[in-house]
Amino acid sequence: MPILIFPRTSLKTQSNNRNIVLGIDPGLATTGWGIVEKNGTQLTLHSFGAILTSPRLNLPQRLAQIRHELLRIIEQYQPLVMAIEELYFAKFAVSIAATAQARGAILLSAAETGVGVVEYNPRAVKMAMTGYGSASKIQMQSMVQRMFGLLEMPKPDDAADAMAIALCHIQTWREPVTV
Repeated sequence: MPILIFPRTSLKTQSNNRNIVLGIDPGLATTGWGIVEKNGTQLTLHSFGAILTSPRLNLPQRLAQIRHELLRIIEQYQPLVMAIEELYFAKFAVSIAATAQARGAILLSAAETGVGVVEYNPRAVKMAMTGYGSASKIQMQSMVQRMFGLLEMPKPDDAADAMAIALCHIQTWREPVTV
C-alpha cells in the first residue's frame, strides 16, 4: 500500500486518461529517475537517467544539484505524481543519513512544483514487477527491459530501479472511491 505524503487534492489533472509518473530511486551520489506514462492501456517510457553528484562537492552543493536537476525534469515532463522508494537499510545503515538528506531535496522539489508524492518499499516494487518480493537486481532490470522493449538492460541500476518504482505505481495505484 503506498503512503501518500501530499494530499490527493494537490495532484494536477490531465485530460484523456493520461498518467505521467516520475519514478525516483533516491541517493546522494546517484539519484535514479524515470518518466513513465500510462495513456489508457498503453505504457510509454519517455526518458530515464541518473543525477550524479561529485563527492568533492560539499553537501549543500550536492543537494542543490539534485534539486535543480529534478526541477528541470519536472518542468519538462509535467508528471502527475512522483513515486519514490522508501528508506530501507537492512545492511547499509551508514548511508541512511546521506540518502535521507537527498530525499529531503527530492521531496522539496515535488512540493515546490505541486507534484504529489507516493512511497513504495523495495519489497512492494519487486512484488509488483516480478511477483517475488526478494527478486535480484538483475531480475528487476530484466523485467523493466522486457516491459519497455529495450534492446539492453537499463543502466545505471538506480535508473532501472526508478523505472520499476514508476511502473509499480502505475500497476498498483487505484483512484480513491468517493461516496
